[in-house]
Amino acid sequence: MKKLLSGVAAGAVLLACGMQAAVAADLPGKFDGVTIDAKLIGGQQYEPLYARIAEWEKATGAKVNVLSKKNHFELDKEIKSDIASGTISWCVGSNHSSFAPQYPDLYADLNGLLPAEVIGEFVEANIKSSTIDGKLVMLPRAQFDVSALYYQKSLYADEAKKTAFKAKYGYDLTPPDTWKQVSDQAEFFSDPPNFYGTQFAGKEEAINGRFYEMLLAEGGEYLDADGKPAFNSEAGVRALDWFVNLYKAKAVPAGTTNYLWDELGAGFASGTIAVNLDWPGWATYFNDPKSSKVAGNVGVKVAPAGSSGKRTGWSGHHGFSVTENCANKEAAASLVWFLTNDDSQKIEAANGTLPTRKAVWDWDLQQAESDPYKKEALTAFQETAKGAFAVPQTPSWIEISNVVYPELQAAILGDKTSKEALDAAAEKALQVLQDAGEL
Repeated sequence: MKKLLSGVAAGAVLLACGMQAAVAADLPGKFDGVTIDAKLIGGQQYEPLYARIAEWEKATGAKVNVLSKKNHFELDKEIKSDIASGTISWCVGSNHSSFAPQYPDLYADLNGLLPAEVIGEFVEANIKSSTIDGKLVMLPRAQFDVSALYYQKSLYADEAKKTAFKAKYGYDLTPPDTWKQVSDQAEFFSDPPNFYGTQFAGKEEAINGRFYEMLLAEGGEYLDADGKPAFNSEAGVRALDWFVNLYKAKAVPAGTTNYLWDELGAGFASGTIAVNLDWPGWATYFNDPKSSKVAGNVGVKVAPAGSSGKRTGWSGHHGFSVTENCANKEAAASLVWFLTNDDSQKIEAANGTLPTRKAVWDWDLQQAESDPYKKEALTAFQETAKGAFAVPQTPSWIEISNVVYPELQAAILGDKTSKEALDAAAEKALQVLQDAGEL
């Protein structure tokens, strides 16, 4: 497969074998008259990056037609519908390390479309986790995700609150370092319906992923050594009880079982949440007075630890992929490169996300030296990243999530005990794995 060329602008390079080749300097190339259809993850935090698409269009002569902008759960459903109906005619899609294993034949190998030196500019671990069965199925964005704890600093400086808290719980009121402390403080701070101690995403892969990382922090495992569900354990019950007890205590909003990431971001920014486990992409948003009522009052610290001493650290990363069915893979790969290059990653990193390019890591650390809040946030996310872990490496992860999360919700809402819910979820997850031929 030929690699990207800049066309007339840079001149064609003919090798002895007659094949055309490109070097990094040839990017982004020229593709006059080409239209690239794209399906992208949507959300306020992604718009600064998408504003760069116009720059790519001007540089290449091509156009981008965005067919969809949805959260990744809805986008995943749409992509699966396209696969089922055989209507994959679009070229570029948002992807994620947790979703990518489901699509073994959908996306092209970017190793055949981009120069090796360009791929070598990314952090090796991110490229490795973007590679499935030897195919580089996506280029990572500056969206390496682990969650840290955001909190309202003023709550911990209130002398009356500090005195009352210590009298009730027997220890000093400081930003929490364990999930037991989060529970105590969430209940203490809550004043429903006006103010809540914390919140959590309560449906789809979001709640299953949070449960998964709490499970590991409690010393449990999601799948055992044979690949079978093992989360309906004592550790699993302790992990699920954390969600159940907070909901029962009204320390989280009543609608939290319907929340995904956008709702959580809006909730903390509204000033009605005390502590919030969330992704790095929200860091700048939370501290911007144009978007957040808690701007100037935000602290960030490493994710708390469970009873095992292990910190939560569910991680993954976003990226962009090129479909095998794309009529102009070279142009599509150029767009993917452009949206993940140094300049693009600097835009995203400036808003708090963690870069996946080596040079941008160095740049980001330099920027943080003159910005105390950014340095605090970056330090917290770097510390959390030291113990980060991906989801179980099964193509069925999303399908498992789809059958597990309603059971988690049933326990949170009080319709089942935690053990009943987890036993039912484990049976359903086992069936998914068996149907997929993984067991």
